[in-house]
Amino acid sequence: MTVNVKLFDSLADVMIDAGDALDRTQQPSLYDRIAWFEMTSQHCGSDDRPPLVARALRGDAAAWLFLCRTGPRRAEALASWYTLAFDVVRRGEDDGLLVAIAEALRELALIELAPLANPEPIERAFGAAGWKTVRTVTTENWELRPPRSFDSYWETRPGKLRSTVKRKAKKADLDIAIHRAFDDLAWKDYRKVYSQSWKPEEGSWGFMRAFAEREGAAGTLRLGIAYREGEPVAAQLWHVENGRATIHKLAYAESAKSYSPGSILSEAMFRHVIEEDQPDIIDYGTGSEPYKADWMDAARPLYALKLYNPRQPRAWIPLLRHKFSGLVRRASSD
Repeated sequence: MTVNVKLFDSLADVMIDAGDALDRTQQPSLYDRIAWFEMTSQHCGSDDRPPLVARALRGDAAAWLFLCRTGPRRAEALASWYTLAFDVVRRGEDDGLLVAIAEALRELALIELAPLANPEPIERAFGAAGWKTVRTVTTENWELRPPRSFDSYWETRPGKLRSTVKRKAKKADLDIAIHRAFDDLAWKDYRKVYSQSWKPEEGSWGFMRAFAEREGAAGTLRLGIAYREGEPVAAQLWHVENGRATIHKLAYAESAKSYSPGSILSEAMFRHVIEEDQPDIIDYGTGSEPYKADWMDAARPLYALKLYNPRQPRAWIPLLRHKFSGLVRRASSD
């Protein structure tokens, strides 16, 4: 049976073509849904980065690679700083579909994909279609497989963390509210905490609100706010669905730093999610911040792939630069 491949420059057309195959009911991963790509394109994209989506079908199996154009014969993952995991979106298993997508994208010279937890299937498929692939580690992702009891989890955490939380909680006397649906007042408090934190301005508040409202309506939002004397001093936004709890955003007010409101709120959020939602995995997102090791079990690397098409002249110079830099690194280590 031949593979049917089509390229799209409109997410609306992708949605029509896919039917419900890219909806929440069919795609267990948040980052594989058409709604996620729509929000990314709308709030984090730009007119000079239009979508480019390759779809392959054979029988009941399907695969989609969501890209955006970034220049002449160049494209990258349709992703943003909010995308904690990127991959080919699939329905069923058929490795030949990704090879067909790689062949259909031969008008491109360079494709950049990140963050990838498992780049090997893409490397194999594009390699089979004649592309040259370069893999690099870009960051890491911390995960935890929690027990069903918070107390069992908490007793495995470092003693310094547990004693700090216990001691500071008495002194801080925080009131904590955990919302499982979108709440406008809580959202304003979340933004207030963020504005008083050490973090830079949010990349796109439009994206964050659209995400929080959508997941709040679906019952997968966990928005925690800690208050001291009526003022919000810490906030965390989690997403819990299909056995995975992901910590997307957290912040605390610098003025309350001495009370460790972030750690106190984290203890409350972990307790709530472990006891109420009982996830199989808790995911601390991307990044190598040392404090994550206190709450998580282990880190795994996340990768970036550069895919060079040697049939396109625009790929020759960057590919040669990469090969030359590799020779220089090897020579300097000899």
